[in-house]
Amino acid sequence: MMLNQLSSGDLIADRRAEYAHMLADSGDHMDAADLMTQALELVPDWAAGWFRLADYEEKSGRKEAAVNALRKVLDLNPEDIFGAGLKLALLGGAETPDQPSSLYVAQLFDDYADRFDKALVEKLDYTVPEKLAALITDHTGDARFTDVIDLGCGTGLFGERIRDRADRLEGFDLSANMLAKAQDKGLYDHLAQADLSLLPETSGLFAGLPERRADLLSAADVLMYLGNLDSVFIIASALLGSKGLFAFSVEDADADGDFILRPSLRYAHSETYVQDLCKRFGLDILAVSKTAIRNDGGKPVFGILFLTRASA
Repeated sequence: MMLNQLSSGDLIADRRAEYAHMLADSGDHMDAADLMTQALELVPDWAAGWFRLADYEEKSGRKEAAVNALRKVLDLNPEDIFGAGLKLALLGGAETPDQPSSLYVAQLFDDYADRFDKALVEKLDYTVPEKLAALITDHTGDARFTDVIDLGCGTGLFGERIRDRADRLEGFDLSANMLAKAQDKGLYDHLAQADLSLLPETSGLFAGLPERRADLLSAADVLMYLGNLDSVFIIASALLGSKGLFAFSVEDADADGDFILRPSLRYAHSETYVQDLCKRFGLDILAVSKTAIRNDGGKPVFGILFLTRASA
């Protein structure tokens, strides 16, 4: 979300906020924070302004002030469209949430949709779709799939790599704008919004459609926007047919415990946590591959690809 484009509704406050943004761009975060504080004295209920102030305070090294500003954001916007709860956790002002706000994730990708493919593939060397498709091919050869369900399909990058092996291809995503981009590619037989943080009956995955219909289920580079993955594995159990395959990726936490929240505001999961989930939900692990999945800040981000099968 481009916070500098969100008006406070007050011309003087907006002007001060604009100057604050210019100061921050020049690296003067302390003066930016002071000027932003002046703007918020005029419009104290401006949630986006408080979120910007938190950013300036954090970059000025005033951690406590940033925490207080983030708490103000959540007071004004409890639905948390800005992801303030994630930032607050990273600053030590709250426990790491099991899930981010769905509204925040949807808005994030709605804003990102127009430049998503170019940014990921050309700038970040994003490789999950092709590597996940290759992992599937390594274990299934040229076998066709009756119904492939692509969870968090985005603009269809994984769909492009599995379409020629699918009799029917369904795509689901939380972002309406990402779904529109996928629709433009003409890959999918069915596209709809769905929220993977919810249980099956409220997720949007079964509206007029049967359970246990998929012989291949995918979640390529999606689960890092969720912390606790129980809902995803419950959904997978409801979608997968007998001996259906579930192929997915996570960012590699490379640590003990279940999952961690990274400064990128994405979650990373441990291999042990995923293995335990597979065991709990009746999925046999067929293959595991640790690999670089993208670049971030010029450095590789490592992930783990899994191919699993529903137990007989």
